[in-house]
Amino acid sequence: MLTHVLADLGAQVIKVEPPQKGDELRAWKRNGVSTYWLSYSRNKDSVVLDLRDPQGQVHLRQLLAGADMLVENFRPGTLERMGLDKAALQLLNPKLVVVRISGWGQTGTYAKKGGFGSLIEAMSGFAAMNGFADRPPVLPPFAMADSVAGIYGAALALAALHKQRATAKPRVQEIDLSLFEPLFSVLGPQAAEYELTGEVHARSGSRSPTHAPRNVYQTKDQRWVALSAGMEGTLGRLFEGIGFPEGLSDPRFSTHEARLQNIDALDKLLQDHLSLLTLDEALQFFSERDITAGPVCDIADLLEHPYMIDRELLLDDVGVDGSSHRIHAPPYKINGRRPPLRRSAPSLGQDNEKWLTGPKETE
Repeated sequence: MLTHVLADLGAQVIKVEPPQKGDELRAWKRNGVSTYWLSYSRNKDSVVLDLRDPQGQVHLRQLLAGADMLVENFRPGTLERMGLDKAALQLLNPKLVVVRISGWGQTGTYAKKGGFGSLIEAMSGFAAMNGFADRPPVLPPFAMADSVAGIYGAALALAALHKQRATAKPRVQEIDLSLFEPLFSVLGPQAAEYELTGEVHARSGSRSPTHAPRNVYQTKDQRWVALSAGMEGTLGRLFEGIGFPEGLSDPRFSTHEARLQNIDALDKLLQDHLSLLTLDEALQFFSERDITAGPVCDIADLLEHPYMIDRELLLDDVGVDGSSHRIHAPPYKINGRRPPLRRSAPSLGQDNEKWLTGPKETE
């Protein structure tokens, strides 16, 4: 994710891959198409190097000598065993920013332990708080830990690069980025709340532990809407709309604390009303009253959704096999424009000739 973000921003990213199979993402296929590789390796170059071979390491050093940044996700100690510790990198290229991504960080009890995202999503506290109280903890259906770390890492890398360029005598900047710490940091004030209360929040499904109502509700046509109406002004309009104008004066619902304590009654009140409406009717109901609610969409809904089209959130891309696919666009605009798709995800070793001199590794 880190190099995906930088490549979309215009960085020249060289993806170093092992021979034969290349990066693991290439093997994650649907109907024979490497959809993850297609989506996350666009705007990058591919170079094949066998880093266990001395010649491969020579080529790597040649690349690093002229690079601004090295992003690696080896187990801690691997770079050092290759003779590329911080001191060696300082001699090779003192302007280098090195981002070292690992499951648990470069130091500490777990430094040498394997750390795939699923383990981090479990141990960070995320799975324990995700799902429903009467069912097992739920892991996310996407690479959450890797994605959060990558987004953090892109910001850290650019900050370090800015510092390098403002320093008269640059020294290698080394960023120690675990998958665990960024995910733990975005889960909210769990530590403080536990210290204050001695309680671990039970899993609450789509409800919020801080305000109510906040949930998903089923409509008459078996669709779902998501509603967040914790602000009293919004909730007042909602109560008026469902024919319960005295709602905010009802002792069960008059304060945040009361609403959380009586969440079952509040959710039933709202579900009973929304079960009489179709999805379109419910959305119109919310829109007319300026209530923060919207449909629960899947990808089939989104591909032709007016918002997606208006914001140009999908790109038409052509894979290395010539097939055409839609992928997500960069999730931002700069001066009113999204960064362009400069090139599709490369085939394995496509750019060896461009970047390597002397004997070259083969696929």
